[in-house]
Amino acid sequence: MKPVKIPIEDTLDLHTFKPKEVPDLLNDYFTACIEANIYSVRIVHGKGRGILKKRVHGLLEKNLMVSAFKDAPFEAGGWGATLVELKPKP
Repeated sequence: MKPVKIPIEDTLDLHTFKPKEVPDLLNDYFTACIEANIYSVRIVHGKGRGILKKRVHGLLEKNLMVSAFKDAPFEAGGWGATLVELKPKP
């Protein structure tokens, strides 16, 4: 079976992924976004107890493709989402 190609958009919802998939997923997603000239993205990690949010923020701090990130405003998901600015292609 061939993989299904999904168009890259400016939002990634992590609810359907396992926690162990998140590091590789973020790297692949950021690479695809940069290739598509998308530099402002929203990562939806959910509110819950904040465990996934902390993990995502830790990964963002170390990711060389990320120039900045912050909690999303209320209308974009509040503390259940993070806005990420990616570095443009060199």
